[in-house]
This record gives sequence, C-alpha cells and structure tokens, in this order.
Amino acid sequence: MTARGTASRFLGSVLHNGLGRHLCQLKRISIVFSRRAPGSRGVREYIEEGVIDFARQNPGIVVYVTQKKCYVPKLVGEYLNGAVREESLNAKTPQEIAQLIQKMAAESGLDKIRIRKPFHTDSPSIQGQWNPFVNKPSALNVQEFKKD
Repeated sequence: MTARGTASRFLGSVLHNGLGRHLCQLKRISIVFSRRAPGSRGVREYIEEGVIDFARQNPGIVVYVTQKKCYVPKLVGEYLNGAVREESLNAKTPQEIAQLIQKMAAESGLDKIRIRKPFHTDSPSIQGQWNPFVNKPSALNVQEFKKD
C-alpha cells in the first residue's frame, strides 16, 4: 500500500511472458448455466454457437460446460498462479459472453493495481535521472532544416 491508499508494485512479467514465448495464463474455464432460467438464455445460445470455436482456437484452455439448477449463470476462470475469477453471465448476449471469455483468456490472473515508475533507488540523486544528453552541448539537440 502506498500513501494514496491504493496497492501498487513495480512492473514485472508473469512467468517471463514476452521473453521467449507467450504462455496463456488461463488454464480452465467453467460455464455454469440452467436449462430453463431466463437469465441463461444468452449462455445457452453461446454454447450452441461459439464455445466450440473458442475451444478450437485455444487448445491450451480446458472448457467445462455444466448444467445445474441455478438462477444466475456464471463463468469461472482458473489461472496458472492459482487465482480464480468468477463473472456473472445473467442476461448477457452471446457476443458479450464471447468478449468476456476473450478478456479472461488475455489476463494474467493477477489483481489489477497501479504500476509504479520503472526505476527505483534507495539513495536518490539530487541531479535527476541520467540520460545520454546530460553533459553534451545543447547544440547537438538542434536540427537545421534545409531551405528549398
């Protein structure tokens, strides 16, 4: 926690994503719906139309479709770091459900927090941060334009 009262951390990569190959952090999606509940209508349509396409496009994500007697359909995503996210699918259209599933597949499972500045020092300098033009003459930064 910072003085602002919001959680923050320095930017880091999850399992070195982007440094070799991308590893999808979502490992399992469970879609729980009711056969007769009116709030599950969009979920039933998505299961008929889009869930197979999503499973073919993302072979590393296991998709479970479970029918239960429930009033509120839900989407449960489980990530490699052990995080579990639940989203309500009540009265959502198949397009909204597809967007929500794609969003969950693109996330890392970590909580969303404010990212702090990319540099840190225990003994800060009063001169400021170094850059390549610190001790160079300012004439190097000026560019002359040719007149036609």
